[in-house]
Amino acid sequence: MTQTYAAAFDWARQQVDAGALPTAVLGIADRSGVVALDAFGHTEGRPATVDDHYFLWSITKVLVGLTAARAIERGLVTPQTPLTDALPPFGRDRDDAVLLRHLVSHTAGIPEPALDHRGALREALLAPGRDFAAGTMSRYSSVAFEGVAALLEHAAGSSWESQLGAWTAAAGADGVTLDTSCDPHAVPDASAKGVDMSAFAALRHPGAGAMARASDLLAIGSALLREGDEIIAPATLAMMRRPLTGDIPRLEPYPAERGQDWGFTWNLRSRAPGLIDTDVYGHGGWAGTEFWIHPRLGVAYVLLTNRAERPGVDADRLDNAVAAAASR
Repeated sequence: MTQTYAAAFDWARQQVDAGALPTAVLGIADRSGVVALDAFGHTEGRPATVDDHYFLWSITKVLVGLTAARAIERGLVTPQTPLTDALPPFGRDRDDAVLLRHLVSHTAGIPEPALDHRGALREALLAPGRDFAAGTMSRYSSVAFEGVAALLEHAAGSSWESQLGAWTAAAGADGVTLDTSCDPHAVPDASAKGVDMSAFAALRHPGAGAMARASDLLAIGSALLREGDEIIAPATLAMMRRPLTGDIPRLEPYPAERGQDWGFTWNLRSRAPGLIDTDVYGHGGWAGTEFWIHPRLGVAYVLLTNRAERPGVDADRLDNAVAAAASR
């Protein structure tokens, strides 16, 4: 099956050979499981292998989103649950209500701290002020997922990390972790981009802090393609894929011309001008990670890599190579 997706693997190899990416682990799955997986390059002398862990960065958001969706299925919360249920002090200086659906769709208007914020994320979440009234605009937010974590813990009476770990292990993704003892590949240019990796990892950030292997995400993608109830029920997945942002103003770094909507944590690229197949949902991450699912074509793919600054790397080309091969 690797030959079927030769163009996609050629793309990944070329990015490494050209020096645009230090490493690339590319994996592809269908409804039956992994069909192709390979690794290229090295990080400061460490060769990449298909079993290596990487920082997922914002792909963490969809894993936390699936955890929240499972809580919805249990009747513990709804998308309309206000953050103040878990954190009564939140928003005392705001005249709007921030709901779970705002937190997961980047429409909560919570001022964003640095990715490697010094101090507790909860303190940053509770800091006074707002960016805009909830639901009126969309600006990408990672700190909002500290609010999702607070709602999960309040509703279920257990840590969000334990809730995440329980279902990922059951889904065959037992490598998902927030513990750096898994030895993830470093991000060589993180410091140059202003991110202290030690400080970042210490946050155990529910919007960006997870690490995993390609096979972990492929197991999740394959299960979602089957649209059974291994992770969430089909109706729940459909709920997660409903757009929540519509035509409200889109602020940087996701302006309207990028052609996407936010669902319940999923990035919905239904209007993306550069894609062959726009029936696609997934998420990317700060250092170049990608996790996308094409349900109509029956394929999911994962790219794990580790460079924050990636001039000339156009992930739409990878998506198109995968989509074209899957549609043949």
